[in-house]
Amino acid sequence: MSTAAATPARTGQVLADLLPASRVRDAALVLGGAALTGLAAQLSVPVPGSPVPVTGQTFAALLVGTSLGAGRGLLALALYAVAGVAGVPWFAQGTSGVLPSFGYILGMILAATVVGALARRGADRSMLRMAGTMLVGEAIIYAVGVPYLALSTGMSATAAIAAGLTPFLIGDALKAALAMGALPTTWKLADKR
Repeated sequence: MSTAAATPARTGQVLADLLPASRVRDAALVLGGAALTGLAAQLSVPVPGSPVPVTGQTFAALLVGTSLGAGRGLLALALYAVAGVAGVPWFAQGTSGVLPSFGYILGMILAATVVGALARRGADRSMLRMAGTMLVGEAIIYAVGVPYLALSTGMSATAAIAAGLTPFLIGDALKAALAMGALPTTWKLADKR
């Protein structure tokens, strides 16, 4: 009997589905995803000339989406956003409320949902597919965040791109590389059990 035949099919699953199913599990995963994103947002470095710092929150949001799936990822990032707007100081640099960078958080909600749906289709199983998944997620975050930045600050589109996109591309490539290694490796380890 080959190893592939002995390994249970995991098509249609995300990593969170490997845990025993229950409402308590799902609630804990959603709360944990929101908390992880809030903690990662505290890994923050200001960018000169930009109201948007480099943070770990985009990486966390995409990791939450791919690990939890579309529904739980959406709920985790929505909880993160709602709690932050309500005053929980877990946005970047311990802030809360609706800030010029809030569009990126809205983009993270959508991105977590999309990458979660892609992960359920196996996009988190190989390095190449994971790279594409992270690229899609990052593109969604910027597609919402940069226009919001321009509108909320009165910046031109060119200035918003210069302040809210360009300085982050190298860091996002590094975050994608981390995810490219982490998730497919985790699946390989899970399949060996």
